[in-house]
Amino acid sequence: MKKAICYSLLMLVWLSVLNYYALTKCAEINFKVNYFILLFVAFIISVFMRPSSKKFTKKINLLEKGKDLLVLFLINLNFEIIITALFVFAWDLRETKAVIVHIVIAIIIENIIFFAGIIMVYLSSVQLGIKWRVIGVLCGWIPGANLWALIKIIKITASEVIFEKEKQLINSSRAESFICQTKYPILLVHGVFFRDFALLNYWGRIPSHLIKNGAKIYYGEHESAASIEESGKELAEKIKSIVEKTGCEKLNIIAHSKGGLDCRYAISHAGANMFTASLTTVNTPHNGCLFADYLLDKIPAKTQRSIARKYNSASKLIGDKNPDFINAVKGLTSETCCKFNKSTPDAEGIFYQSIGSKMNKAKSGKFPLNIMYPFVKHFDGENDGLVSLASMKYGESFTQLEAKEGRGISHGDIIDLNRENITGFDVREFYAELIQELKARGL
Repeated sequence: MKKAICYSLLMLVWLSVLNYYALTKCAEINFKVNYFILLFVAFIISVFMRPSSKKFTKKINLLEKGKDLLVLFLINLNFEIIITALFVFAWDLRETKAVIVHIVIAIIIENIIFFAGIIMVYLSSVQLGIKWRVIGVLCGWIPGANLWALIKIIKITASEVIFEKEKQLINSSRAESFICQTKYPILLVHGVFFRDFALLNYWGRIPSHLIKNGAKIYYGEHESAASIEESGKELAEKIKSIVEKTGCEKLNIIAHSKGGLDCRYAISHAGANMFTASLTTVNTPHNGCLFADYLLDKIPAKTQRSIARKYNSASKLIGDKNPDFINAVKGLTSETCCKFNKSTPDAEGIFYQSIGSKMNKAKSGKFPLNIMYPFVKHFDGENDGLVSLASMKYGESFTQLEAKEGRGISHGDIIDLNRENITGFDVREFYAELIQELKARGL
């Protein structure tokens, strides 16, 4: 913000001098054109080409530069409105050309500043998301609404710059401490109806944060939809493969949603216990979801089969070999989970723990969790938009996460699926602390 103010003051000086020449030497067109070119070059050098801090990533430097330009645009816009008003108030017909020159130059400069800034923040911001990018475009053509949207965009990106800079400084200060370098590597296991993609990480910004702090990360890479049994067998093979290839002996598994049930099967029934040091389940429906029972009971079998065919066909396009939508959903019912719990005892020598969170209101979550929240609450009680808090509890310890300002933490927030910075809950730092606790246990 201080830099933006400094640049604005510099621009005010430039524009003031330019305005003076526009009013007093309007006849000397060639002089004014050359003078404008010099001012424009100086502007490019001081604002667009100013050196970026080596302490921070190129992306955050670009975001900060774009945010500063938008602040600069707002300040200069107010300045230009005042100057133009004074020109009009003291209009002399002999100075008409000077006023026109002034307005044209001001419009050119303001447009350059604005579009450069908005393009930069659109390209580099994570927190704007699709929502505010669309709002910004739509409101850009509505007087009054465009300024409201711009101010909101500036506030969001300013907070993002501060947050990400603090995060990067913290990581830099402890870079050589390797606080997340555990004895055994970390295996991240996704939940139902998702896959592990190289370009779109299911776990958001969490893995890169852990890696920066010394963690070794692997992924389950199993089917997006299958029965607990089939997913468990596939994960057991994956776990065995990682151990054999790396010689790491064992893995610390962190599994989200149905992935926690899949891993329990892999450990207790498919031989993965030999290669597992710990299992941390995150928002996993250990006792199932009554809402899932209700849906399967009320939705006609024909409709279920139709949905299943469409999903299975689509999921094959993204890498699934043998998707099974129906059995994946049945694995989430309370009836199935009750039978599963009775037949799946914990393996000896493995540390089991669970993590859980809840939303405090429907609008806390993204679609479709915001719609599902009230229905799940009716059947299962307090929930994260999909799984009840009571169903998440499992193992030797259970940690319930909270967020300030009554927002809560959704089923997607807990794995940073939306890459959203939540007030009172730093999801990346939470996982770093979780890994540190495993390290302290000698795992």
